[in-house]
Amino acid sequence: MVVFWNLLNVNGYYITRTLKGTNMAKESEKDIDFRLMKAVQNGNMVAFNELVDRYKDRLLNVIGRMVSSSEEAEDIVQETFIRVYQHRQSFNFQHCLSTWIYTIGLNLGRNELRKRKKFKHYDINEMQGNEAEFAVEMKVPTRLPEILNHAVSSLPEKYRTAFMLRDVQELPYEEVAKILDIPLGTVKSRVNRARLMLRNKLKPKVEEYNALSKSTLLPVSLL
Repeated sequence: MVVFWNLLNVNGYYITRTLKGTNMAKESEKDIDFRLMKAVQNGNMVAFNELVDRYKDRLLNVIGRMVSSSEEAEDIVQETFIRVYQHRQSFNFQHCLSTWIYTIGLNLGRNELRKRKKFKHYDINEMQGNEAEFAVEMKVPTRLPEILNHAVSSLPEKYRTAFMLRDVQELPYEEVAKILDIPLGTVKSRVNRARLMLRNKLKPKVEEYNALSKSTLLPVSLL
């Protein structure tokens, strides 16, 4: 509650009174994160569960693209939050909580990729069969999101991760740079490179689809 002081003119005399009002300022995302993290540091499991709910789907989206396995992504995300809780006292409130969480998750994802020693790349043509079959399937609009997913999955890991954090999760370039621990210019370069590769991969398929349906469902920014 906020207390306001107000001067009232009553028959030429000024008197003061207090008015109670509600602070209507909306709590920012950062404020919510910090409030929850402070509670988590005090052992509040309700706050921890709320924190997990805030970030688990975002992490699954990024890590899932990174390791191309929903089951492994779920394991990595679970391990991420275990480590968040284990190391909760080490979090520095001068930093961004989302950056800290993403960094833990991406490091675990990279460890998984190193264990494999290689990453499986998907080829759209291999996934869809020959061009004739692909043209028939493209008549169904719902195929486009799947094609886009395969195209993103086929990007090299360093470009795919930067693209997912910036264009899918919509994190600021500066935060992506902190998460990936690379210069800001490198982030912008990787994101632009990822967009170019996606455009080159998707443009022939979009043109083929447009010829069949006379419409497109792909984001304009990718074309």
